[in-house]
Amino acid sequence: MNALDDVMIGLTAEKTVTVTSDMTIGHFVAQMPQVYATPMMILHMEMASGSAIATHLPAGFVSVGMDVKVRHLAATPVGRVVRALSRVVKIDPKSVVFEVEAWDGDRKIGDGTHRRGIVNVTEFEQRFGVRQLAASLD
Repeated sequence: MNALDDVMIGLTAEKTVTVTSDMTIGHFVAQMPQVYATPMMILHMEMASGSAIATHLPAGFVSVGMDVKVRHLAATPVGRVVRALSRVVKIDPKSVVFEVEAWDGDRKIGDGTHRRGIVNVTEFEQRFGVRQLAASLD
């Protein structure tokens, strides 16, 4: 059985967050404005992508981010609700490609693509000498 047998084009997921001060570029870089940071937007897009396929992978397999091509189109202030959306658009032998978007209300604030590799956790940990210390972020 291939780990991607149950993953299908069109699977979707969404991650919704309220922007807090610790998600702003000003939190990470002094003298920068208190607006939603691009790395946080990418994180939320990745989380949505992982969620879209997580329940379709066999036990012992997870997806890991491996490529991101994203545009950050508009600033979002603290207190606004951001929705990161993800949809499977391509399935390769060992990875899945997603179209991703982020929205602040009815305004698109980001878009692009994201690729996640599919790994066997036990083999991955042995190969890189790491252990899973905490549950994955949902």
